[in-house]
Amino acid sequence: MPNSRETDPFYSKPGWRSVPELRSLSEVHRSLVVPVSASFVRKLLAFAGPGFLVAVGYMDPGNWATDLAGGSKYNYSLLTVIMMSNLMAILLQALALKLGIVTGRDLAQACRDHFSRPVSFGLWIICELAIAACDLAEVIGSAIALNLLFGIPLLVGVCITALDVIVVLFLQNKGFRYIEALVITLIGVIGGCFAWELLASQPNVVGIAKGFLPSPQIVTDPGMLYIAIGILGATVMPHNLYLHSSIVQTRRYETNSEGKREAIKFATIDSTLALMFALFINAAILIVSAATFYTRGRNDVAEIQEAYKLLSPLLGVTGASTLFALALLASGQNSTLTGTLAGQIVMEGFLNIRLRPWLRRLITRLIAIIPAIAVTSISGESGTTNLLVLSQVILSLHLSFAVFPLVIFTSDKVKMGEFVNRPWLKYLAWFVAMMIGLLNAWLLFQTFRGWFQS
Repeated sequence: MPNSRETDPFYSKPGWRSVPELRSLSEVHRSLVVPVSASFVRKLLAFAGPGFLVAVGYMDPGNWATDLAGGSKYNYSLLTVIMMSNLMAILLQALALKLGIVTGRDLAQACRDHFSRPVSFGLWIICELAIAACDLAEVIGSAIALNLLFGIPLLVGVCITALDVIVVLFLQNKGFRYIEALVITLIGVIGGCFAWELLASQPNVVGIAKGFLPSPQIVTDPGMLYIAIGILGATVMPHNLYLHSSIVQTRRYETNSEGKREAIKFATIDSTLALMFALFINAAILIVSAATFYTRGRNDVAEIQEAYKLLSPLLGVTGASTLFALALLASGQNSTLTGTLAGQIVMEGFLNIRLRPWLRRLITRLIAIIPAIAVTSISGESGTTNLLVLSQVILSLHLSFAVFPLVIFTSDKVKMGEFVNRPWLKYLAWFVAMMIGLLNAWLLFQTFRGWFQS
């Protein structure tokens, strides 16, 4: 239905064009009914799902290298950084879901409505690059896992990952719950694998507890600070903010004030629980790395392939390496599923156009697969590692371009009405946004300086 500038706060500025609005992910928009008079548990189950799709981005293959490096080099000390970055993620995702529920727009649509056309178009280009970079990490992670598990050449593995386009299309036609069920199942596989890895590696419980306490050494040690910021940059994913603001709208809740407030409450619980599970996964990767490599003097393990080769021999446990690779495969495949959805949301939201789902997902996948194929063909395994690093750099560049608009919109009373961020929340959100921006700028400076010096 067409939007009205008189009733829609996003069209309150003079000169905005009133155009027919495409619903975010229209094929599944408000397709899952939330029972009005149900119990707390039933309503929570009705809202459960979107948070786990978002949590996938916080445990994708791009996170693994930084967690492995942090554990092998600095033992359990950087667990506090993983916890802090996860708390930031909980805050930002809560703002994203609130934006979607209150305004009926995803973050991409809100950017298009609020900013001028040139600015909006620029944000779209930057966002597409970020999604392609994230997709690139997921494609490479899946290809590495297929190579480790089945000996499939990296080049062939990269091509196989394109099949997720068919899977997503099929599941979405069946219903959004099927996508959520598959994602949650794969998250369960990852969690089960790392629960077993934790038992096999027999970490120091006291050391883990101390690792969650802040240490001044994180700031005073340049090497530790570099990896700490890398963990931060790899954890908070910009495309998840667009994704979450859209998929919360798959629920058919009451659109009055009380209904929106209730939807925000249950969606926030869903998101927080899912992100706490992501905290467990990221912490488990670092703990296993510390207990396996750091304690044995292997302080240089930072690559996924190297960790795979060393796990079983060093632990003396058959199957440790296999479960590690299986978790990596589940992580990569999960991330590609949510990445293709995010790509569709961003293109439709910024440009207000709709492509056939299979075509949009094919374009998203090709953008990631083409550079992966090129680099893998030329450089092989070493090239894929460098490509993973590059993907994280691109994500760091884009992060602030997603975080700042989100904080601006949710802190604007004209747009949010009674749901506007309270003063304490607004100041906290701006503090997190500024800190993320400054830390990522420092990380990028150090990365580029290292490239030019090498």
